[in-house]
Amino acid sequence: MNNLISVTVKLFADLRQYGAAKSVMDLPKGSDVNSIIEKFKIPKEEKRLITLVNRKRQKDDFTLKDGDIIAIFPLIGGG
Repeated sequence: MNNLISVTVKLFADLRQYGAAKSVMDLPKGSDVNSIIEKFKIPKEEKRLITLVNRKRQKDDFTLKDGDIIAIFPLIGGG
């Protein structure tokens, strides 16, 4: 029995310093968005992020499913 899911992760803007712009990774079933943030070692001060799963904004505790596409953007301030 396979206890892994395969997801595609896309990092944007300054977050690309932590990993490839697009990568496919296997995670244990039950993994959430936060586990991806930890896997890429994105520091706490960068954690104000916008996370989309299959083009819908989700919180860090959103549970991922096999085949999900996760896009992570830094929160961009302006003024």
